[in-house]
Amino acid sequence: MASIFTRILDGELPGRFVYRDDRCFAILTIAPLRPGHTLVIPNEEIDHWIDVPEDLSAHLFQVAQKISKAIQESFQPRKVGLVIAGIEVPHTHLHLIPIHELRDLNFENQDKNPDPAMMDQAAETLRKAIGWQP
Repeated sequence: MASIFTRILDGELPGRFVYRDDRCFAILTIAPLRPGHTLVIPNEEIDHWIDVPEDLSAHLFQVAQKISKAIQESFQPRKVGLVIAGIEVPHTHLHLIPIHELRDLNFENQDKNPDPAMMDQAAETLRKAIGWQP
């Protein structure tokens, strides 16, 4: 059975894409810790990040760095945090989170009902900063 991320990639479920290439894609998470919270996901379903082939891993981190620079520029956080948890969806994904303090990385503080207009604006802001259009 396809993961939720594969279903988003395939267009079966909606997603706010901010980047896509032939190896990975990036979407805003549906439960952000802060506006701009983005996921970088390989197209290939790989459950555990330690099983990602080295060349794909390097690509994911290059894309994550590019998007993190756009998050930094667009949302002006103190830092952009990077978390790889992989508990909630069995498909490797990198969380890029604008943070001001370490407690901003507490997943118990996810916004489970974010404002759709804010999410649309955050996605458009990041796409412009990255220079990518769907």
